[in-house]
Amino acid sequence: MNYNPLISVIIPVYNGDKYLAEAIESVLTQTGFRLDLIVVDDGSIDNTAKVAESFGSLIRYNYQINAGIGAARNRGIALAKGDFFAFLDADDLWTENKIKRQLMAFEADPHLDIAFGHIQQFYSPDLTQSEKDRINIPVEIMQGHHTGTMLIKKKSFLHVGLFNEELRIGEFIDWYARAMELNIKSIMLTDVLLKRRIHNTNQGISQRDQRSGYVHALKAALDRRRGGR
Repeated sequence: MNYNPLISVIIPVYNGDKYLAEAIESVLTQTGFRLDLIVVDDGSIDNTAKVAESFGSLIRYNYQINAGIGAARNRGIALAKGDFFAFLDADDLWTENKIKRQLMAFEADPHLDIAFGHIQQFYSPDLTQSEKDRINIPVEIMQGHHTGTMLIKKKSFLHVGLFNEELRIGEFIDWYARAMELNIKSIMLTDVLLKRRIHNTNQGISQRDQRSGYVHALKAALDRRRGGR
């Protein structure tokens, strides 16, 4: 086990200038490892580039023509130099010592491939009360089989393969199903590792017309299982 690993953190962002700085800062406050922080701008037309570039050499900024979150994450993977990969959406936040807690799990079990943790959702402070009432999120802490909580060994990620770029939504469901089919070893930590921001432009809210991607990902997983019988 490398006790001072290089961890590549990939933040895909599309028109995320409003929250990006907070997301980046929640990564930069992590300690106990060497950081390779990559921001992949998926064709933003707002001030995303200016926000990202304000962090200077602390991050690596890369721009691509809009191709979706899966493609943006895959672009980050292609650029990544780390022993581990971690992901964070540009509107969410990591909790303090998120990575340190996960590295302890890897130190305890050298055969571990992935460490997940719990998620706590929160209303973005810019929402009005009527907007909060309309969205109505669950307040309880929940298990997070989610890209934002995941820390994974590079070799384990590459064994599963890249995200499906044809899916504009549901790409992680598809990836995680493939990981489980390969018997990738994972752990669910009891710690809250991700604070998921709820706002008016969340992908799941703003891309309702793309929700067939969830169905496609689940169907593909079922088809693979049936084919393997």
